[in-house]
Amino acid sequence: MAELFQVLTPGEARERLLQHLTTALPSEDIPVQEALGRILAADIFSPIELPAFPRSNMDGYAVRAQDTFGATDGLPAYLKVGGEVPMGEAPRASVRPGEGVRIPTGAMIPEGADAVVMVEHTQEVDPSTIEVTRPVAPGENVVRGGEDVTRGERLLPKGHCLRPQDVGGLLGVGILTVSVVRRPRVVIIATGDEVVPPPVEPGLGQVRDINTYTIATLVLQAGGIPQPLGIIRDDYDALREAAESGITRGDVVIISAGSSVSTRDMTAGVIGTLGRPGVLVHGVALKPGKPTILAVCGDKPVFGLPGNPVSTFVTFDLFVRPALYHLAGSAPPERATVRARLTKNVASAFGREDYVPVRLLEQGDEVLAEPVYGKSNLIYTLIRAHGLITIPLNVGGLSADQTVEVRRF
Repeated sequence: MAELFQVLTPGEARERLLQHLTTALPSEDIPVQEALGRILAADIFSPIELPAFPRSNMDGYAVRAQDTFGATDGLPAYLKVGGEVPMGEAPRASVRPGEGVRIPTGAMIPEGADAVVMVEHTQEVDPSTIEVTRPVAPGENVVRGGEDVTRGERLLPKGHCLRPQDVGGLLGVGILTVSVVRRPRVVIIATGDEVVPPPVEPGLGQVRDINTYTIATLVLQAGGIPQPLGIIRDDYDALREAAESGITRGDVVIISAGSSVSTRDMTAGVIGTLGRPGVLVHGVALKPGKPTILAVCGDKPVFGLPGNPVSTFVTFDLFVRPALYHLAGSAPPERATVRARLTKNVASAFGREDYVPVRLLEQGDEVLAEPVYGKSNLIYTLIRAHGLITIPLNVGGLSADQTVEVRRF
């Protein structure tokens, strides 16, 4: 019998795929308030300085700093109250020597003042006089004009994934629209004579379609638009027709459950008809997920992911997610990690990279990682887990009490 396939390490397989993805997705302009999680298609520069004027960082009194030098509780500095700065308006008067002007946080510093005394460090003597019990230095409690952002400064780089604070910051300098990379359209093809839609009661030997919906939500999480094509029977012509439709409609095609021993030749053969260079990788030194297919047809990535739900989850994270961000000119955000003490020995074989689901437990000040065992066709091993640990290629397992890094879901 012929060898199933020649495996590569996960890193080698991913690198081979990304090297062949040279065409970026087009851009589109959208309102900033709708841009959360989108990838910038171009650098963004500030049209103004921010703040546009010097303003107070505290509630208190705008003063000339030199008028407070030497002030103490026992020997305060006495200042005349020269009015109040209205919020949202320009000051109506300047600060003269020996004066202080009431000012709220965020209000514009009046001419003549170079510092703000916190209200907590003042005492009202009468309606027109205060005593200052702490000195301030020039510039203290004052936000200078342009201190946050200068005009023409690059605010965010091309390839940046917009966060909530970015949205607020862009609107704060008057930028209302941004150019972002169009979201990739990801066609999902489920295969298998035994697979039925979730609303259908499975007969003997049948299973509900899990992977279409798991993949679709993973695509959404990675910033893409899932486009499921439904369940295709185990037939070469039917699969080829679906794959040709998918490569026309989408930017990425994922064929689920089409890379195992029984269907590998059919799936790889179909992918080979979609365009060059075709299949780049068929087999990865990985558990779960060894029979993964990675391909580029024309300028579009095509994936044959194993049908087992855990394998699908792991291989999507290793290969599909980086490819989606790569098409957008960006790197995927790092997963949150936590260091924990392993509660049990975990076996592995040399020459492959193992991904093991674990449950996180708190024991006093310590975090424990408890392996969740189960075959790769058992979706609830992932549901019961909080993250994954990785056993490197040439490590023959991990020992109980060893400290591991858990990549959280």
